[in-house]
Amino acid sequence: MVLSDALLAARAYGGEEREEANALLALTYQGAAMVLGKLGESELAWMAADRGLAAAQQSGNHVVIGSLFRSVTHCLLSTGRFETAVQLVSDAAGFLEPGRGEATPAFLSVYGTLFLTGSMAAARAEDRATTQAFLREADAMAARLGADGNHMWTAFGPTNVAIHKVATAGELGDFQVAAELGPQVDTSGLPVERRVRHNLEVARALTAWNRTDDALSVVLDAEEMAPEQVRHHYMSREIVLGWVRGTRGRPTRSVADLAERLRVI
Repeated sequence: MVLSDALLAARAYGGEEREEANALLALTYQGAAMVLGKLGESELAWMAADRGLAAAQQSGNHVVIGSLFRSVTHCLLSTGRFETAVQLVSDAAGFLEPGRGEATPAFLSVYGTLFLTGSMAAARAEDRATTQAFLREADAMAARLGADGNHMWTAFGPTNVAIHKVATAGELGDFQVAAELGPQVDTSGLPVERRVRHNLEVARALTAWNRTDDALSVVLDAEEMAPEQVRHHYMSREIVLGWVRGTRGRPTRSVADLAERLRVI
């Protein structure tokens, strides 16, 4: 209903009102892409993000355009097109770079988050140099922002940069680094969604380091914060399924109960 109304508005208005309607349409598509991505519907998420970027470009709003570049990068990331995602971040940064001089907090957040997404793509492409370069760029934007925020729903700031340093370490196979650094990051000031995702990244690293009991505790904490997110997120399901399959004999009652709640057994 919201998406259809936004489409109608973008087609019905003209001039500045049409640009504003396209900006809202782009953000509506972005919301749809985010939800679809969390549910593992990668191709549908890609379609939503791609259409959102087209609407964003019609809006002329560089903050919205940057936000949709990030969504498209996320979709490329989730469908395994890592090198393409890295290239898109570089191209998008070039497009947005002129706005850095007198950037608003929203622009800094969108620009910085784009590099965080790119760092994950570079890590999955096993490109350590680009991963670190993107993290440094994001770190610089976080320093300019000065504090954690949630402009344009990015949850961007120094803490989110720290979270991605943990996540990229895990992607690069540096599980000991991720397992040691992860629990040290204080995510209490961030939106629940980001806190839970960080917990899952830490749990994955702990699992890889054969610390399953600690990993289970982290996942259960995440489930307590956001039961629906944990029960439907592909990462939590993969982690728990790995525990079940890797157990000789029957899994512990806690693992079995969690697996049942996640419907992986």
